[in-house]
Amino acid sequence: MAEAGTGFLEQLKSCIVWSWTYLWTVWFFIVLFLVYILRVPLKINDNLSTVSMFLNTLTPKFYVALTGTSSLISGLILIFEWWYFRKYGTSFIEQVSVSHLRPLLGGVDNNSSNNSNSSNGDSDSNRQSVSECKVWRNPLNLFRGAEYNRYTWVTGREPLTYYDMNLSAQDHQTFFTCDSDHLRPADAIMQKAWRERNPQARISAAHEALEINEIRSRVEVPLIASSTIWEIKLLPKCATAYILLAEEEATTIAEAEKLFKQALKAGDGCYRRSQQLQHHGSQYEAQHRRDTNVLVYIKRRLAMCARRLGRTREAVKMMRDLMKEFPLLSMFNIHENLLEALLELQAYADVQAVLAKYDDISLPKSATICYTAALLKARAVSDKFSPEAASRRGLSTAEMNAVEAIHRAVEFNPHVPKYLLEMKSLILPPEHILKRGDSEAIAYAFFHLAHWKRVEGALNLLHCTWEGTFRMIPYPLEKGHLFYPYPICTETADRELLPSFHEVSVYPKKELPFFILFTAGLCSFTAMLALLTHQFPELMGVFAKAMIDIFCSAEFRDWNCKSIFMRVEDELEIPPAPQSQHFQN
Repeated sequence: MAEAGTGFLEQLKSCIVWSWTYLWTVWFFIVLFLVYILRVPLKINDNLSTVSMFLNTLTPKFYVALTGTSSLISGLILIFEWWYFRKYGTSFIEQVSVSHLRPLLGGVDNNSSNNSNSSNGDSDSNRQSVSECKVWRNPLNLFRGAEYNRYTWVTGREPLTYYDMNLSAQDHQTFFTCDSDHLRPADAIMQKAWRERNPQARISAAHEALEINEIRSRVEVPLIASSTIWEIKLLPKCATAYILLAEEEATTIAEAEKLFKQALKAGDGCYRRSQQLQHHGSQYEAQHRRDTNVLVYIKRRLAMCARRLGRTREAVKMMRDLMKEFPLLSMFNIHENLLEALLELQAYADVQAVLAKYDDISLPKSATICYTAALLKARAVSDKFSPEAASRRGLSTAEMNAVEAIHRAVEFNPHVPKYLLEMKSLILPPEHILKRGDSEAIAYAFFHLAHWKRVEGALNLLHCTWEGTFRMIPYPLEKGHLFYPYPICTETADRELLPSFHEVSVYPKKELPFFILFTAGLCSFTAMLALLTHQFPELMGVFAKAMIDIFCSAEFRDWNCKSIFMRVEDELEIPPAPQSQHFQN
């Protein structure tokens, strides 16, 4: 019985929704027809005359207040709409209309099969958006103490957002901790240190962990039956404590390198010990995995220190040895560090060899891969490239390959050319990037702009050809050319990763919503009326009364009602009333 009642209510609701969807115009004309029929009992003419008399008695001050208030309210709505659009990329009024009014007007299908299909589609799209908007660790991230903090001391600005630093804290807990840390006092302290929000508290915890390791432990060794000899030995150093101090306390790259060398000495010993015990159980295997991550991180950062200090060849050797020793650890993207160092050495043949290995269709792409490949292609033709000559004789095969490589790179990340061509100012890159987003473009251009400038004519070729990419993909959010469609979530993620003083690059450029334009026009129009009424009160008062007299006049009401009634007859196809016949006797 309850199921039957529920089904009847659902049918009634669907009928009402259907009627509102398709018959609202008929309902509107029926209401107008009823008002016209009942105009005498409702005394509509008398009420309109009363309203007209009341409006004629109003002074110009009332119109000034009315138009000024309307202008103020519409201006506040405009400011709120503009702020909401800048922050979230959509109109608040439009979003509310779609979310709350569309279901009432029949925008949602109640069919269960459609609901199941739509839910599956929504889950697939959500899964795709999550994979597209995955945030990656920046392989070229700077040092907090030696670079990020120095920027803050000089400018007073924070280059890192809380969201970015929180992601780094999660990475540190993943790479530098394991379940057996509570068995070692220093590692237990560092496990808590990585979760600390206050930088000074983290640094103090790292010093405490190192001080614990300075305590000497005594091991009783019975060499003679009647006596004992105490053997003194030092506990192993805590490598992760040195990592934290090198990252956050060191104020120069040289100090950071010195601390990383101490961390390497401690981490290498822990790695060798855990390597021998890794097959003794899952606990030892997890510890060995942690020690491997620590050792790889230390060696990579040491190579980056050598690169910062100008020892580029040494840095290249360290990166090659690290990639050869740990070939399966691709999560750190060490090949991108290697590409940047090789470009600094102008070893373009070695760069091409690295690209041949990593620029594969089965491997994930990045701006470094795509734009470095474009730079090598452009290097072959950029010194002799001229747009005037190319328009006369056409592009050669080498020039066509270079242009196609640039188009491929721009399609992958369309934000990079503005930074390479210095159309937008650079900031310090974040610690995490979003592939195909503005954060990745900043991270790439920050380190590779000098390499593009070093190749003669490369930026000129980029300037002449990069905008042609957008003619190949007119609808980038729906269909791509060489890559998947451009993800729609990059703007929101980039706003979380990049500091507030940076203007986030948005692609594709969003048009202003209708309601922003409407409120802007309404605000301007009412403000103009308020100004005119204030400056010319008598003239505007006469104009307002004349308009009121026109709209409230009997002739206008009769003409308007007749026209509405004729439209109702045309819409409903009401047959004309039969004419009366007069008979003569």
